[in-house]
Amino acid sequence: MKAYLAIISARFRMLLQYRAAALAGLGTQVFWGLIRLMIFGAFYAMPSAKSAPMSWPQVVSYIWLGQATLMLLPMWQDAEVRNMVRDGSVGYELARPLDLYSLWFARSVASRTAPTLLRSVPLVIVAGLFFGLQFPASLAAAAGWILSMFSALLLSCAISTFVLITTLWTVSGRGITDLTGPCVWIFSGIMLPLPLFPEWMQSLINFLPFRGLLDIPFRIYTGNIPLNEFAGAIGHQLLWTAALILLSRWLLALGTRKLTIQGG
Repeated sequence: MKAYLAIISARFRMLLQYRAAALAGLGTQVFWGLIRLMIFGAFYAMPSAKSAPMSWPQVVSYIWLGQATLMLLPMWQDAEVRNMVRDGSVGYELARPLDLYSLWFARSVASRTAPTLLRSVPLVIVAGLFFGLQFPASLAAAAGWILSMFSALLLSCAISTFVLITTLWTVSGRGITDLTGPCVWIFSGIMLPLPLFPEWMQSLINFLPFRGLLDIPFRIYTGNIPLNEFAGAIGHQLLWTAALILLSRWLLALGTRKLTIQGG
C-alpha cells in the first residue's frame, strides 16, 4: 500500500505544478458556466418550467459544481500509459514488483484529484460570492456530498483504468476513448442535469454508471435527492465501481497472459 500511496503523492505533486494552466482553465470554466446559466435561465423563465423536477437555485448550484469538478471526469486518459503500450515500454511496467492494475489506478487517482483541486477551490469561491452557488441543502447533504464525491472519484478512476486496459488490444486506444467521452458528457450530468432529460430516458440513465460521476453528488448537495435515498444513490456508485474493477482485473489478466510488445 505504501508504494501506491507514494505513486499518488509523487504524481499529485507533479501535477500541482501546472498552476498557469489551471488559472486559464478557471477563466474558461467561469465563462462557460455563465453561458450555461443564460441558457437555462431562458428555459426557467418560461411558465412551463414551474413543473420542472429541479428548482432554479438547484440548477444554478448544479451547473457551478459541474464546472468546478470537470477535470474529475474520465474523458481524458493517461497519455503516458497509452504511449507505453504503443512503444513497448509497458514491458517495464510488467516487470515492476507491483500490481499493474493498482499502479494504473493510483496514477488515475492523482490525475483526477490534482487538476480538480487546482480549479475547483477558486471557482467555488467565485461562484459562491458572485454567481449564485449555494451552500449544501443541510449538514446531512454536505456529509453525503463529501462521501458521494469520494465514491465518484473511485468510479471515475475505475472507468479510466478500464479504458486504459483495452489499449492492450486496440494499441492506440483512440476508438474506445472517443466512444467513452460522449457517453460521459451526456450521461454524467455535465451537459444537462439528468432529471431534465425526458421521462422515457430515465430508466436507462439511472442504470448506467455515468450518473455516479457528477449527477448523484450534485443532487445530494442541492437536496434534490432526499436523505432517505442517500444510501441507494451512493450504493449505485460503489456497485458500479466494484463491477468495473473486477471486469478490468479479469481483462488485464487475460491481456497479459500473452502480450505482444509493440515497438520491438
